Amino acid sequence: MSLAAETLPVPAPVIVVLDAATLAPGIALRRPAVPHAWRDFDRTAAGDTAERLRDATVAVVNKVRLDRATLDAAPGLRLVLVAATGMDNIDLDACAERGIAVRNVVGYGAATVAEHVFALVLALRRNLIAYRQSVLDGRWEESGQFCYHDFPVRELQGSRLALIGSGAIGGAVGRIAEAFGMEVVVAARKGRAAEPGRVSFEEALATADVLSLHCPLTPETRGLFDAQAFARMERRPILINTARGALIDGPALVDAVTAGRVSGVGLDVLAVEPITPDDPVRAILRHPNVIVTPHVAWAGRAAQQRIAETLSSALDEFLQCHRK
Repeated sequence: MSLAAETLPVPAPVIVVLDAATLAPGIALRRPAVPHAWRDFDRTAAGDTAERLRDATVAVVNKVRLDRATLDAAPGLRLVLVAATGMDNIDLDACAERGIAVRNVVGYGAATVAEHVFALVLALRRNLIAYRQSVLDGRWEESGQFCYHDFPVRELQGSRLALIGSGAIGGAVGRIAEAFGMEVVVAARKGRAAEPGRVSFEEALATADVLSLHCPLTPETRGLFDAQAFARMERRPILINTARGALIDGPALVDAVTAGRVSGVGLDVLAVEPITPDDPVRAILRHPNVIVTPHVAWAGRAAQQRIAETLSSALDEFLQCHRK
């Protein structure tokens, strides 16, 4: 038999999961039925990424950065699976140049993120955390009556919600808002005039009672909420960010909270995560009108299961092609 006619063995693909601990316990990708090597790491420091991907065929990541130098160190890499929608941690141009396919998960989390948005809105609008703490501190007993009014409670009905970004998550937030009897408007991009179905960005800032951020982080949107934006907030709105932390300028946010230009802030994302010792937001973490949660808006159990199933299916499809 000639060498050309021989059936040569196909090396088993190597699948490397770089930050498995970003999914909750009990949520995991389904292992493929075909022969493979599987390596799980709960978390991966930047200095370890290249070595762990050295002989990888498939990389599974959530927030680990894959830059050009890291991809150069992984010559056998053919697929990157991203356990999220956002892919700003992946050098997509470098992947395309090297023939590396990239698959993310779209539409898995609209419900869970929208619910988290309103958990923050309601907690801030009704001062739930302040009232809870006051009960723990003995204020209820001291009041001498069935209730007390130390903190304002404001209804959502009749107030205006402005959405900054109108994709699947923004749409889900808008539908919940309408159920509460809120008026929902969508802001046009900064610098653009109002258009059918959208108010100008400046009008959104000036007239909103609640602002909810759902736009991607790009060079144009980085620092979108700066000192000038906060100065336009005439109605002292609640500001909610479940998108990307760097949409908001940190020092400008601290100044706005301190000066009372916003009546409440709910953040599920920061510019650098986890929070760093020098993050400006540290100055307002204990402010009674500020709630910061550790990037968990997306983390509903059903949503995480959808991520795992979507990535598992994409992996199965890739491996079937890899064997041919």
